[in-house]
Amino acid sequence: MRQSKREQALEAATRVVQRDGVTALSYEAVAAEAGLTKGGLVYHFPSREALLRALHEHVSGGWERYMAQQVSDEAAPAHPEELDEQSRLEAYVRGSASPAGNPDRAELQLMLQATEDPESQAIWNAVHERWAPPLPEESDDRAVDMFLARLASDGLWLYEALTDEQLEPALREKLLARIIQRGRGEAGS
Repeated sequence: MRQSKREQALEAATRVVQRDGVTALSYEAVAAEAGLTKGGLVYHFPSREALLRALHEHVSGGWERYMAQQVSDEAAPAHPEELDEQSRLEAYVRGSASPAGNPDRAELQLMLQATEDPESQAIWNAVHERWAPPLPEESDDRAVDMFLARLASDGLWLYEALTDEQLEPALREKLLARIIQRGRGEAGS
């Protein structure tokens, strides 16, 4: 299926942010990256804010689709609201670890930028609300274990996003397995 000009522009915008940061996002930069005209971008995104908001939706949507792919066949369907909390946690943990070894730095930059814009923050919050364990009550040990697994997963994602060091696949899998084990309330060995 042929990629739409809008999708082409959003992929190009993601590459611009990945390479040069959110502040470099402009019609000119995206048009040059996508091989489109500035007028073509304005047609789809009438302002830089509209482009940025669509980019937040595009990148967070990609992350959410990746998490859905992590759900085992037995736990299907991959709609988070139809999954038990353990299946959602495991999809979140595995979905937070990029298969290529390094998370998309555009995700990190967009998440950081979203903290300054409530509408963009709401886009990311919605994904977290559907997949990630919520802040627990102090007395709920099971919820504390799940939240601890979320924090460990987020920490692994941040580590990989900020460093050039790549984890060996076997080590990464061992870390993911331990995080999931912790989320189940099982002690690691």
